[in-house]
Amino acid sequence: MKALVLLSGGIDSATALAMAVKEYGNENVYALSITYGQKHSKEIEASCKIASYYKVKTTYLDLTKIFENSNCSLLKKNNLDIPLGTYESQILNSDSKTISTYVPFRNGLFLSSAASIALSLECDYIYYGAHSDDSKFDAYPDCSIEFNKAICDAIYLGSGKKLKVVAPFIGKHKSDIVKIGTELHVPYELTWSCYNGHEKACGKCGTCIDRKKAFEINGLKDPIEYEE
Repeated sequence: MKALVLLSGGIDSATALAMAVKEYGNENVYALSITYGQKHSKEIEASCKIASYYKVKTTYLDLTKIFENSNCSLLKKNNLDIPLGTYESQILNSDSKTISTYVPFRNGLFLSSAASIALSLECDYIYYGAHSDDSKFDAYPDCSIEFNKAICDAIYLGSGKKLKVVAPFIGKHKSDIVKIGTELHVPYELTWSCYNGHEKACGKCGTCIDRKKAFEINGLKDPIEYEE
């Protein structure tokens, strides 16, 4: 059995990679890292370090062109400020149904691309790290349980029933992921979650807030440095 893991360089995908390596062995696991025109390269750099740590084969894909018309604040082509505060506060203070850091249908696109690559590599599974906190308040609708079921069915059927999607955290919280990853000794010091590309994580954007809270719930200190 072989698996392809969507590896963004953050906590969730690093933990999913650790689970796949434990299950199938690093010789049977591939990591897929995707650039999409984001404002910084920190997460790709992190994914390289994590893939190297686990000694897995790595594939890179550039999907920047697809998002050239998006007004997502994560994209370097836009001069929009990345919002600070929790996802809930961002939703409450927005006229839109989604937040400005939502990359249009990113998980759908990433998983579809991963399916083609996984089939070419004769993989049996695709792992990705979506979890319930990201779908809360519909902040990221392509992280929901409903979306996951639909994309799992589509990929399974569209692959001739050869390829299954594994989303081990789809009904879990980020704190659950940190607990699982800590037990697996995931090198969280190598990961990057912050939407800003500063030398240190900002500590104020939605993903930083969620990350810090996840470690606090587990009574742990986040091993990365924050600006404050």
